[in-house]
Amino acid sequence: MAPSIETLLSHLGDDPEEFQGAVVPPLFQNSLFTFGSWDEIDAAFADRLDQPIYTRLMNPTTRVAEKKVAALAGESYRAHLTASGMAAVSSAILNVISRGDHIVAVKNVYGPTNNFINRWLRAKMDVSVTFVSGRSPDEFARAMTARTRLFVLESPSSVVFSLQDIAAVSQIARSRGVTTLIDNTWATPLYQKALDLGMDIEVHSVSKYLGGHSDIVAGAIISSPERIRSIVTHESESLGATIAPFTSWLLTRSLRTLPMRLETHQRNALAVADFLEQHPAVERVYYPGLVSHPQHDLARKQMSGFTGLLSFRLASGDLDRIKTFFNSLHTFRIGVSWGGHESLVYAPAISYLKELPTERFDDLGISLGDMRISVGLENVADLIQDVDQALKVFG
Repeated sequence: MAPSIETLLSHLGDDPEEFQGAVVPPLFQNSLFTFGSWDEIDAAFADRLDQPIYTRLMNPTTRVAEKKVAALAGESYRAHLTASGMAAVSSAILNVISRGDHIVAVKNVYGPTNNFINRWLRAKMDVSVTFVSGRSPDEFARAMTARTRLFVLESPSSVVFSLQDIAAVSQIARSRGVTTLIDNTWATPLYQKALDLGMDIEVHSVSKYLGGHSDIVAGAIISSPERIRSIVTHESESLGATIAPFTSWLLTRSLRTLPMRLETHQRNALAVADFLEQHPAVERVYYPGLVSHPQHDLARKQMSGFTGLLSFRLASGDLDRIKTFFNSLHTFRIGVSWGGHESLVYAPAISYLKELPTERFDDLGISLGDMRISVGLENVADLIQDVDQALKVFG
């Protein structure tokens, strides 16, 4: 019988015999590795993804972490760790597209990913993009052109937590020879097997749940061994967005507790979402784990669990009242990231107001009163009490 994912995350790649019996694999905090002869280093260059030569390409500490991340997705896949989530996104996209190509992407994709596709690639490589809501797989087919090379998904998508039917979109893409990429950071490969559902590439901000302690910035690409080899030797080697060995070492530590952490994130988030849904000062709650979510059945079909990030809409568009609620939270700290042990709150409008006129908000399905919260690992009664007292101040 194959080991459970909990056991794999605890032991896969640790190799005590190789590492002098160390129960925790050592940190290889060095830039290069030396060899005894011409033939030895020549042989290493023939397999530089698995033989340590220079840490920009491969480091034993990073390799341990990559094995564990790949195991989350399944035994037939391989992972490549990068210096940030955006390094993973940009490297993976650049591996697929060429000058003049066309991309179809969900419109609520992560903001920096949107900017990379819609601004950087458009200006630098004459790449065009069509944005779709993604709620119907047919939207992707209708948006295609003769130059479409890539579908970019994020399910659930940022802020509004809308889902795409991963299997159906994958089938459309494969029938047309189009590559698919999904940002699977929210669900993680533990709760959503995007590659098994047909995606070609999945990317992650490792800074979120995989890291889980708000002390690392990193990214991950998971795909077939052949595609990972292509991305590493073409994009990553040239771009140099290399994860640091110490970051990899911290990630290995974090992955050992991922299943237990996600279970608590999910339990706490469901309790907070239930409370918010029943509160008269809350207009709407966006969380796929709620039965009231319009795509809850799809969520249950393609996910085995739900994590701790959700958003809700306050029942007022008055900015002063919204700020009063926001500033009255205490256990929920104000911050832009999510997925760590601590609970955080952020108002997406803070970012969007700097980039978009308010009349564009409706097109994206957002409003001034939308609050995004990352429900952490604290006692859930304390979290609900904090939200409750802030809503009372909100009025």
